[in-house]
Amino acid sequence: MASTESKDLMLALDQIAREKRISKESLLEAIASALTSAVKRNFGGTQNISVELNEKTGVFRVLAKVEVVPQVENRFTQIALADARRLQLEVAVGDWIEQEVTPKDFGRLAAQTAKQVVFQKIKEAEREASYAEYADKEGEMINGTIRRKEGNQVYIDLDERSEAALPPKEQVPGERYEIGGRYRVYLQSVHRGIRGPELIVSRANKELVLRLFELEVPEIFEGRVEIKSIAREPGLRSKIAVASREEKIDPVGACVGPKGIRIQAIVRELRGERIDIIRYSRDVKEFIANALSPAKISHVDLEEKSKTATVVVQSDQLSLAIGKEGQNARLAAKLTSWKIDIQAEGDAL
Repeated sequence: MASTESKDLMLALDQIAREKRISKESLLEAIASALTSAVKRNFGGTQNISVELNEKTGVFRVLAKVEVVPQVENRFTQIALADARRLQLEVAVGDWIEQEVTPKDFGRLAAQTAKQVVFQKIKEAEREASYAEYADKEGEMINGTIRRKEGNQVYIDLDERSEAALPPKEQVPGERYEIGGRYRVYLQSVHRGIRGPELIVSRANKELVLRLFELEVPEIFEGRVEIKSIAREPGLRSKIAVASREEKIDPVGACVGPKGIRIQAIVRELRGERIDIIRYSRDVKEFIANALSPAKISHVDLEEKSKTATVVVQSDQLSLAIGKEGQNARLAAKLTSWKIDIQAEGDAL
C-alpha cells in the first residue's frame, strides 16, 4: 500500500474509532483477518498465509510460512534452500520460515477491504449500542410512534434507529393503531437479532398500568404509596390495589389526584379503559370486599384450604358484584388471588 494511502487509512481509522467509540485495535484486527482470507484465496487456499500491519506506517505486508526444501514442488508452501538463505542465513532443509509475498496490487485490495470491514464494524457497533440501550430499559414504559403495519402486526418507531414489534396478542382489543399515532408502550423483551435488537412491546400487559401510575402519581414513584396488585382485562377494565406507607396519605385519593386529574390522565392514555382503585387490606375478608367494589358486601366467609371466599350480598347488589359477563368478580379474584363465590342473602346457606 502506498505511503499516502496508508497514512490516510490510519487517520481515518483514528477518527472513526473516536466518533463511533469502536476500538481501533479491533478495526485493525478485523481488516487484517479479512485481508488474510482474501489473500489465501489467491494463494491456493493455503493456511500458511498471514497479513501483518505496521501500525506506525499503516503498511500491510503479506507473509507466507513456507518449508525449506531441496527442490520446490509447491510454490505456495515451499521455498528452495538457496532462496531461503537469501532471506535467513542460518536455515536448513526442513525448517519453516516466513517469506513476504505481498502482491503488487495489494494496496487497492487493502483499501477496498478496509472500507468494507469498517462499514460492517460501524453497523455492528450501532446494533450493539442499540441493544445495550434497550436491554437496560426492559420492563420500562417508553414512547413510540406507529410506523407501519403488516397484517395484524404493528411496528413502532422508538427512535431514529430502532423499531419495536407490537404483536396481536400484545395489542388491546378495540384499539386503533393509526400510522403516525403516538403511544406509550411497555417494553416486554429485548433480544439480539441479525439486524439489530429485536424489541417486543405491549399495550395489553398489566405492567403498563403500573408504569402509568408511577408516572402520574408522585407518591407511588417516591414509594410512599405502594401498588400491591393489579388485575386487568385490556381495553375494558382494571383493578389496582394500593396501600399507604405513611398514615397521613390516603392511597386512593393520591391515585385519583385533585379533581381526578391523575386518574383521568391514565384513563386517557389507555383510551378510556375503566380503572377501579381499591384500598388494600391485610385482612383478607376486607380486601375481598373492597375488591368487589362498587358492590356493597354483607359478609365474607373463607375456606383457607381451597382458598375460596364465599361472598354474600343483598339481592339488589348481586348483579353489581358479579358485573357484566362476570367481569367484576373475575377481576376481584385475580386481584386478591382467591376464588370468589358470590351469593345473594336469600340463597346463602
